[in-house]
Amino acid sequence: MRDILDSITKWWEADETFGLATVVRTFSSAPREPGAAMAVSGDGEVVGSVSGGCVEGAVYELATEVTASGEPALRRYGISDDDAFAVGLTCGGIIDIFVEPASRERFAELGEVTAAVRGGTPVAVATIIEGPGEIGARRVIWEDGSATGTLGAGDRLDEAVDDDARGMLAQGVTAVRRYGPDGERRLDDLAVFVQSFAPAPRMLVFGAIDFAAAVARAGKFLGYRVTVCDARPVFATASRFPDADEVITDWPHRYLSGISTDERTVICVLTHDPKFDVPLLEVALRRPAAYIGAMGSRRTHEDRLARLREVGVTEAELARLRSPIGLDLGARTPEETAVAIAAELIQLRWGGSGRPLTATTGRIHHGRVLDDPDQLRADGAAAGGEAPAAGEVPADGRPAGGAVRADGSPAADVLEASGPASSRTA
Repeated sequence: MRDILDSITKWWEADETFGLATVVRTFSSAPREPGAAMAVSGDGEVVGSVSGGCVEGAVYELATEVTASGEPALRRYGISDDDAFAVGLTCGGIIDIFVEPASRERFAELGEVTAAVRGGTPVAVATIIEGPGEIGARRVIWEDGSATGTLGAGDRLDEAVDDDARGMLAQGVTAVRRYGPDGERRLDDLAVFVQSFAPAPRMLVFGAIDFAAAVARAGKFLGYRVTVCDARPVFATASRFPDADEVITDWPHRYLSGISTDERTVICVLTHDPKFDVPLLEVALRRPAAYIGAMGSRRTHEDRLARLREVGVTEAELARLRSPIGLDLGARTPEETAVAIAAELIQLRWGGSGRPLTATTGRIHHGRVLDDPDQLRADGAAAGGEAPAAGEVPADGRPAGGAVRADGSPAADVLEASGPASSRTA
């Protein structure tokens, strides 16, 4: 919903009632992830997308009906066996979409949520979408421990959802959780959709070279907050890197030592100079990060490893380094190299093979969160029983993921946008 907040906030501020449709669960090859949203204003204007075009027409009609009736609705859209081009997903996926009427009266906290997202303040919105509770009841959970609104079933449910939402917010996870009427975590019939609005993950690009400008552009496109850093003020200028959120003039290792990173942070070392690379990587390889990649030829890489060993970097720490940076796409130009880096980031985010899809079989979309087996048997029957649902997390609240923390342990959902990669061998 992040991408339509500005538009719907204008409607909200004008005291309009509009239909808000949000993807809450997906199965198999669904085109959009949980949290994707579309809204329809009172005069029929549409913003956003829930399926890339497959079911937008049907959702538009439903949003119009919901706005008129005031009654929220949960609908499942999937492929039709009789007619693959009927209202449904021609890709074969299944999506659950929650459609609700929204206004200042029904969503009083929207202005605060929008301001928080714009300001980079973490916030989660929990909404009852199914079950014996009050459908559409909403609670907004803040990182500092406060919350507003109620889910309408008493303090125990609110407190249980608050606890889970803060954990999901810390990981940037958006998903459905199930509860009993008093907040019991038994995967019961009360379904609560928790949408996390965590700050954008960071991409740190070191080295103010032409390749850095292209990487910054790709990183911004993928949703990162991009910082370019270089010790040379003549090169580290905002005019040279218009797509970066900030350009820092400082020694790379000193700058990195002075900021915090987390399991979603991407670090791209493009300095290509031992006096910058080695001190920087010595710091980076001991910090939490989703990805640490360094540009250079294989000879440069071997020399860099030797220098890092000399300063005490361990083999376990060196194993986190991806160098030469990027997937092997045969990239030559800065723009091609940036695409190769972006491709590796996406591969790491979702667990793809990196091979051409024409050479693979089975599911196209990877990285789905495993669902509860009983719920999967019930909900997944429409998908042929083959695919776990994305947007629903296990009872322990720990989604599956492939990235690692600084100590080498698994970290769930750490790559928010994609993990860097490039085939540059200069």
